[in-house]
Amino acid sequence: MWIIGRGFLEDYLQAIEGVKKNLLQKSSPNGLVFVGELSHGQFSPKMDHLVCFLPGTLALGAHNGLPADHMDLAKELMQTCYQMYVQMETGLSPEIVHFIMHQDSTRDIDVKPADRHNLLRPETVESLFYLYRFTKDPKYQDWGWEILQNFNKYTKVSSGGYTSINNVRDPDYPSPRDKMESFFLGETLKYLYLLFSEDLDLISLDKYVFNTEAHPLPIWPSTE
Repeated sequence: MWIIGRGFLEDYLQAIEGVKKNLLQKSSPNGLVFVGELSHGQFSPKMDHLVCFLPGTLALGAHNGLPADHMDLAKELMQTCYQMYVQMETGLSPEIVHFIMHQDSTRDIDVKPADRHNLLRPETVESLFYLYRFTKDPKYQDWGWEILQNFNKYTKVSSGGYTSINNVRDPDYPSPRDKMESFFLGETLKYLYLLFSEDLDLISLDKYVFNTEAHPLPIWPSTE
């Protein structure tokens, strides 16, 4: 809303400062930066895949003149979201992870049995699109390609379409759900298409803002 109409900037900055002060922690042993949850004053190292929209949002703000450390944090969180994929046996992220913070831990991520499903969500590839557009670093395309290949390997249905799966930790039988959410077509594949597009001005981020459902909205001309 700030980019479209130049309102709400202070609210956004205050929210990000609140996240940085209260919710950011690092896992052990590899120091992955993540956004946890706070409930009744108690911190939980729980992070939903939904949070992976945040690297793209931070990068968009930095592109529009907000502090450079927003882009630094975007890159750190992008790495974390990518690790939520590559550390799973199928290469696909679960719905929710818990980050391990014990100093003697040998792994960074734990996934509870009830959280091991993948619903073909868009947030990570959404942020990969933003990071690639603003940095031109091809690793973000590479990461998106890996994710797409694993969607094809574990969720593509031979008769047509893609399916959510119940268990990203079982590559032999990820337990397909026979259900494809509409956001897979409307968001996940849209952002993958834009990530791989040779035309870096296709739906220019200087002319449009995507809302949370990946609809491009034109940026209003400045009245200042």
